Amino acid sequence: MLPFTYALRNLFRDPARLLQTVGGSAVVVLLLIAAVAMNQGMDSVLSSSGSPRNVILMGKGSEESLERSEVSIDAESAAATSISGIETKLGVAAISGEITYQAPIRTSSGKEEPALLRGVLEKALLVHTSVRLLEGTFPGPGEVMVGDLTHRKLGVEKEELAVGQQLYFGDSAMRISGRFTAPGTVLESEIWFDRNDLSSLTQRDSLSSIILRLENTNADDVELFTFQRNDLELAAIREDKYYEKLSIFYQPIQIMTWVTAALVGAGAVFGGLNTLYAAFASRIKEMATLQSIGYTRTALFVSLIQESVLATLSGTLLAFVIAYFLLDGRTVPFSIGTFTLTMTPSVIFTGLIAGILLGTIGTLPPAIRCLLPSLPKALRSN
Repeated sequence: MLPFTYALRNLFRDPARLLQTVGGSAVVVLLLIAAVAMNQGMDSVLSSSGSPRNVILMGKGSEESLERSEVSIDAESAAATSISGIETKLGVAAISGEITYQAPIRTSSGKEEPALLRGVLEKALLVHTSVRLLEGTFPGPGEVMVGDLTHRKLGVEKEELAVGQQLYFGDSAMRISGRFTAPGTVLESEIWFDRNDLSSLTQRDSLSSIILRLENTNADDVELFTFQRNDLELAAIREDKYYEKLSIFYQPIQIMTWVTAALVGAGAVFGGLNTLYAAFASRIKEMATLQSIGYTRTALFVSLIQESVLATLSGTLLAFVIAYFLLDGRTVPFSIGTFTLTMTPSVIFTGLIAGILLGTIGTLPPAIRCLLPSLPKALRSN
């Protein structure tokens, strides 16, 4: 076998080619890391947003969208008195009738962006157990409470959504009364209104949903209630199942992320192949000379693979550094919230495997072509 230092020295024989190989592999790995991190981030926030102990009562026929659902206000009290197994805290049943509405919100700086609005009463904290008030108070009349990541959803500085600032829904000014966190869920990007205020502002006399928190995950009593009260036209779905359905809805976006990464990556791979073909073609005589002094084609092939893997792993390392500073911890807004890009072990492992495969599989065609000519023919080549 050729010494490892031979492959290492050959890396620097052509600095331009080295930079092209390292840069191309860095682009491919970086795109793959971004695609995996985005898909994992979206899946993670949707899977964490629902609780298996929460059941959502929605309007029949609107099970795929809370925004389109309409539920009678009377259904909240009917459900509270008819369904057994609802969790209680200090004698208060964990049931929350809510209005969910998507609309443009304007900040004090004049920027207007769509946001998910939720009209709630204080009982909402009994069902949304991940919510924690960071500062301020629960919203009263004329007030709103913002999630800790709402500024990312609206694309403004965090200071614009500080307690005491104003948000505008149409012509109505709403004072920010508090700020809350709900780590890893879509709730953290929402704006919570007093339910009566949002009902008045949206001119609706119905709820979007009723959320119940059960003492266990058995939702049979809730299902039975919807069958018994056909007059209310309700459908029941566990909260975790609802968000699982939403993740299926967003699959086309995830597929497009993979397709975009694959197309750009393919361009970089083909460019790298052309570079390697040109580089290895000029070394056919060198490989033949090494064969003539006793080195086998297998040893030469392994050396070429080593050389290529060193270059692609250098590009992979560069991609990790760029991803750490530009992607890790960055929040990305989407229609119902935001998700965070995280350099998880699986993301890092995927990038590392991609770098190794680029250096091995991507090198096979030019390396084989370089070593394929017979020894006399290769020695006569220019």
